Amino acid sequence: MEKKFIIAIDGPAGAGKSTIAKLVAKKLGIIYIDTGAMYRAITYKCLLSGIDLRFLSEDDYESNSLISDIIEIAKNTEINFYGDSIYVDEKNKDDEIRSSEVTKNVSGVSKIKEVREIMVLLQRDITQKSSALLDGRDIGTVVFPNADYKFFLTAEVSERARRRYNQLLEKGIEVDFDSLVDEIRARDEQDMNRKVSPLKKASDAIEVDSTNMSIQEVVDFITKTVLEGSGRNV
Repeated sequence: MEKKFIIAIDGPAGAGKSTIAKLVAKKLGIIYIDTGAMYRAITYKCLLSGIDLRFLSEDDYESNSLISDIIEIAKNTEINFYGDSIYVDEKNKDDEIRSSEVTKNVSGVSKIKEVREIMVLLQRDITQKSSALLDGRDIGTVVFPNADYKFFLTAEVSERARRRYNQLLEKGIEVDFDSLVDEIRARDEQDMNRKVSPLKKASDAIEVDSTNMSIQEVVDFITKTVLEGSGRNV
């Protein structure tokens, strides 16, 4: 494609954004930035530092003195993407940031205004020189409201839970399916109702319900749309 462009893929937890985004970016030969992994990286470092993040579920969490510690961690964390992997302070942390403890706490960390501002600046900086595909909750609404292509990838809660369940089983991790359903519903509720950059579909985004679609079908649809320029925002 003749000039630099940005693709935004937003959607709820477990919709397959990362899997789809990686494959689409590879087919198009552009950079892939997993923004959710960036917030997971900060959450991981906070937990590693011994910060009890449970207070973030409280309505008055902003008054807690630990907020400044979390912001400081975000300021002093180096995040890079090499291929399909995320490097946190120059070390590969693909597995660590996907732990259940990180999953339970990442929504709280990601709602902190200052943390989001730090991450957004980093995301925009990474895309200065190259075309890129970013996935997350607010890429098409906040990070890149003028993105060339916007997609909102979703799926039914039960299907998202099933996919997560199978992923964990493949890694040898035993988990209760019903608990996963509850966890995903809770995450949706948190993401959609947070004060800062809530999860929502951009008015000009193309919605893709992947409940009854294969990974390849979704990848082909998004890739075709981009290559044909049929979903381009001008």
